Amino acid sequence: MTAIQRKAVDPTAHLSAEDIEALGRELDEIRESVMATRGEADAAYIRKVIDTQRKLELASRAVLLFSLFPPAWFVGTAGLSISKILENMEIGHNVMHGQWDWMRDPKIHSTTWEWDNASPSEMWKHSHNQVHHAYTNVLGKDNDLGYGIMRVDEDQKWSKFYLGQPLWNFINACLFEYGIAAYDLEIGKYLKGRKDKAVFQAEVKRVLAKIKKQAMRDYLVHPLLSGPSALSTLGANATANLVRNWWTHSVIMCGHFPSNIETFTRASTVGETRGQWYLRQMLGAGNISGSKFLHLMTGNLSFQIEHHLYPDLPSNRYAEVAPKVREVFEKYGLNYVTGSLPRQLGSAWKKVFRLALPNDLKDLATRSKPARTRPVATDRVRVAA
Repeated sequence: MTAIQRKAVDPTAHLSAEDIEALGRELDEIRESVMATRGEADAAYIRKVIDTQRKLELASRAVLLFSLFPPAWFVGTAGLSISKILENMEIGHNVMHGQWDWMRDPKIHSTTWEWDNASPSEMWKHSHNQVHHAYTNVLGKDNDLGYGIMRVDEDQKWSKFYLGQPLWNFINACLFEYGIAAYDLEIGKYLKGRKDKAVFQAEVKRVLAKIKKQAMRDYLVHPLLSGPSALSTLGANATANLVRNWWTHSVIMCGHFPSNIETFTRASTVGETRGQWYLRQMLGAGNISGSKFLHLMTGNLSFQIEHHLYPDLPSNRYAEVAPKVREVFEKYGLNYVTGSLPRQLGSAWKKVFRLALPNDLKDLATRSKPARTRPVATDRVRVAA
């Protein structure tokens, strides 16, 4: 995973400046064709998804009141897991992108939505919408690449710390919502003195208040309401949150970390035109192929390429524009990265393991081996008794 500007062979070298701007105009036309046709069918879609998610959550929590019985535990946990995934992926993520603001419904609006996640919506929107989407896959600017704890580029200096990155990534997957909250707090920036202390402390209080509210609901109130089933309900809630975290982490890994997805240097964004921005989004994302249910459960981030080109389009329209976007890729000789979930996820994890090691394994052997010191010659003095 070397930045495209440092590669011996640039996959965009065949494109002229005129080609890139023409590409941008074609993608703009695709976007406008959807914007002009948003309507009641789209509004009905998101309202139906929200209604379904809420009913599923309520039904699952009701079943879990009897979680002492194994069938109730499995059914309730599965339903709650799906409901949490839907709320985070297809609803929360996309509502907070402003995809449904055009409906002018204050209950389904990016300025009012608060999701079931440890990170408060306003903080998440800053780090995700304003930073990640602006600097997609730009090394040193897009912290979604490795979340500051992983080596994501062959040119990134290797240290022994990175040997543990498969473990760090697994732990991050298990605790993903809390990892995102820590990421949104910009702890690293604060420790380096680049973030105001008062602002940071205020944000920490907001995050802790959000976590407390979630913990009270999932790990205290709901279990206590279950009476004799309290401990099994506690376990069910913890399992549902774990499943949601694993799934969300996996989908995001598939979107930006498999093979054949490009990264970029900071200099690439200087003076970037609309066409160049589009080109970076095209090359810096990958899709997941699958069924309509899979697309729904990923929040339609299985169309990650289309989402990064058009983050404010209603998510239910990505499947419609994907063939048109792919035609643009083919017309301009660009690689449209897509594959099944196992293939994309396997490719991403393979990269995590590969980049945990130095580019030249000889370096690992050299660094792991204690330095040999040359013996110092000394004169031996025999002391007579």
